[in-house]
Amino acid sequence: MEQYLIDTNEVSHYFSASLLPAGMAIMDAAVDAVPNFSVITQIELLCWKTDTETEQGVKDFIEDSNVLNITTEIIEACVTLRKGRKIKTPDAIIAATALAYGYTLITNNEKDFTNIKGLKVLNPYKL
Repeated sequence: MEQYLIDTNEVSHYFSASLLPAGMAIMDAAVDAVPNFSVITQIELLCWKTDTETEQGVKDFIEDSNVLNITTEIIEACVTLRKGRKIKTPDAIIAATALAYGYTLITNNEKDFTNIKGLKVLNPYKL
């Protein structure tokens, strides 16, 4: 079964139910199988300025997820990505995490992850 790494923007779209049915189905499957995301996504999610109920929902979501911390392998891949192209550090860490684990990255922010050798990207808006 394919494993996914979920980018922050897709968590937001999932929480707001703004994805098209095919995108919601992919996200439902990824979430039901225990969602995987980078520690960068955890940080970004916890920084959301929102109401108390949504904030608690985000914390519960994180608690039920597999948060992938930065390892030596991820650092090395991140450095290689940053030296080879213009990419922001958080995006490079997310891409390096997906590569290190062999996960497909779910994001609609494809432009930040184009031309990264070996990175599989799934845009839930293009299903």
